[in-house]
Amino acid sequence: MHVNMPERNAPGENAPLIDVRALAAKLEAFAVDRNWGQFHSPKNLVMALTGELGELAELFQWMSEDESRKACEHPATAIKVEHELADVLLYLVRLADVLGVDLNRAASQKLKLNAEKYPIGRAYGSNKKYDEL
Repeated sequence: MHVNMPERNAPGENAPLIDVRALAAKLEAFAVDRNWGQFHSPKNLVMALTGELGELAELFQWMSEDESRKACEHPATAIKVEHELADVLLYLVRLADVLGVDLNRAASQKLKLNAEKYPIGRAYGSNKKYDEL
């Protein structure tokens, strides 16, 4: 199904999408203060990130679709979700910093690529992968 939907320009389209420099600096200082840099190889950070994603997934594992949408309406679950999301973010930012990846540039480029792969007129309302549209 092809739908003709107009393209939208986001407000502040040229503004950075994300700026994690301050967070990356705090994480670097945290690691330096504890002499943890020796453990922060990309491999180890990916493994830690994967573990944290697993912990986040575990929170949702047996929820129905509807329950998952309402997970943060329950204070006890909300705090667990927040903590796991924060852990994922922290490891992701640390990994990007260690590898010298500019997350703003990477995210901006990936959004442009995804817009090309999933044009609104063909992808609207579809869950198909780009090569099946």
